[in-house]
Amino acid sequence: MDNFIVSARKYRPATFDMVVGQNSITNTLKNAIRNNYLAHAYLFCGPRGVGKTTCARIYAKTINCQNITETVEPCNSCESCVSFNELRSLNIHELDAASNNKVEDIRTLTDQVRIPPQTGRYKIYIIDEVHMLSSSAFNAFLKTLEEPPPHALFILATTEKHKIIPTILSRCQIFDFNRIRTADIAGRLEFVAKKESVEYDDDALHTIAVKADGAMRDALSIFDQIVSYSSGRVTYEDVIKNLNLLDHEYYFRMVDSALKGSYAEALLIYDEILENGFDGHNFISGFGSHIRNLLMSRDEGTIKLIETAESVRVRYREQAHRCSETFLFKAMDICSSCDVAYKSSKNQRLLVEISLCKLASLAVAGAEQGEEIKKKDKLPPVKGDERLTVVREPSSNKDDAGQTPAGQQYVKATPAEKEREEKESREEGVDLHAGKQARHSTLSLRSLIGERGDTAENPSMAVSDSNSAEAESCAGEEPGSFEEMEVAVAAAWREITGTVEQLSPRIATQIETISPDMSDGNRVLFVLDNLSLKEEFDTTIKPRFIRALSEHLTGTVPEVDTITGEKDDQESTSLYTDQQKFEYIASVNRSVVEMRKVFGLDFD
Repeated sequence: MDNFIVSARKYRPATFDMVVGQNSITNTLKNAIRNNYLAHAYLFCGPRGVGKTTCARIYAKTINCQNITETVEPCNSCESCVSFNELRSLNIHELDAASNNKVEDIRTLTDQVRIPPQTGRYKIYIIDEVHMLSSSAFNAFLKTLEEPPPHALFILATTEKHKIIPTILSRCQIFDFNRIRTADIAGRLEFVAKKESVEYDDDALHTIAVKADGAMRDALSIFDQIVSYSSGRVTYEDVIKNLNLLDHEYYFRMVDSALKGSYAEALLIYDEILENGFDGHNFISGFGSHIRNLLMSRDEGTIKLIETAESVRVRYREQAHRCSETFLFKAMDICSSCDVAYKSSKNQRLLVEISLCKLASLAVAGAEQGEEIKKKDKLPPVKGDERLTVVREPSSNKDDAGQTPAGQQYVKATPAEKEREEKESREEGVDLHAGKQARHSTLSLRSLIGERGDTAENPSMAVSDSNSAEAESCAGEEPGSFEEMEVAVAAAWREITGTVEQLSPRIATQIETISPDMSDGNRVLFVLDNLSLKEEFDTTIKPRFIRALSEHLTGTVPEVDTITGEKDDQESTSLYTDQQKFEYIASVNRSVVEMRKVFGLDFD
């Protein structure tokens, strides 16, 4: 029975072309050999298992090769290559700095450096884990490293570059090795599986590659482990069972339950995960990555950022199109907050369950918002000569004309009703077109905006939407009219008040006292309580309001101004705040403002 050789040794690259994921470095080394631009000292840095020592050996072997190929690769047939392959080369020395880190070891090395090579051009010294050398050993090595004999060449390798003293770094050409991409690792595993006649699943190889975290050696070690476990067939089920990984099927099911708004189903899935022995922190961390992958799947340009098999990408793409961007953004925020607070929580299971309930509530809130939007969209459009009949609900709060503005509702008249109404109007001598002008005269900015511009909570907003539709229908007759501008200002302000809590929490608390004023003709004016509130309004709310206003207007956007002023009903009763006192003093003496900036003063 032949001795088993692990894949990390058996399939260790013997040429530059076989090195995985370090093309820029291998090309640089090959060009240096081709052009005879060989430095006397190199430093290879990078994480474990990315090919530092392998590249050092291939480089040393190629330098002394007597028949270098046209692609700058060792021939593996000359005496130098054969002796190296048989581990008996006298020109290539490897030193482990972890166990030879004393000054005496470096002195022995410097004595050997003086002896020229018996065959070949160079004597190459590969020092692995060079950061383990002591400070005294580094200092003893400096002179030899800076000015070695012409036949000596040093290749240092380390995983912790920051531990090497700057004087050593300044004497070396430094090559930083990258983590190997997941796709490259999976491709190499596929090559090894075919060589070993091992059946495999693409999902299994990608899972191994992700678990290896950029290290090719770790990936090959895991591959050998799974092959031994599964008796020659590498499947996804065997990989997740052997490596104690959480199946991504749980994440897909969890998102489905959240989209349905079923918190009970989500909690049962989480209980099943805990019963299988998985840690809650690992689950919430992996679930956050799953939500991130769903967001990346919504765009063809970002789907390449997902490191997984193609079959799983298809599932990500399918589920992502059933999720809104708002849902994914909020879900990522919930998972991130839970991940941060998990270790400090005393009831960690409850913390995760609360987060899952929040996820389920997102879908419910989104569905309710969608229903509200559908209700708004049911208002019939006004086209051509289609007229609207006003149906008023009985109400005790009538105006002088006997109308009930809060109870108005517009419905499209049928042809029979339109003919009958025209006949009655002719008999009564009423001008129908005058009614349209009358409707214009009843529009007011306060009634259009409502109490807070929230159509979901304020029933009177139905009147505003109706009036908006009516005014838009008449905008074509009188472009740029004052009534059209009022409707546009009201619509733009409703959009801003709907998102004001995200734009400015401070203004959100005072939004009830703020409303646009158009009493000055072709100008929109906002009266704010104090100077600081005005500054924040001008920087956060005003630009967005102007942009929203331009979208609702067909003509020129009116001028938007903000001023400060105290309320009449509070001047005699309210106390001045520290901010108001400072603003008054600053208005008298502007040097106070400069003093505040210089000394960084602020209110407690």
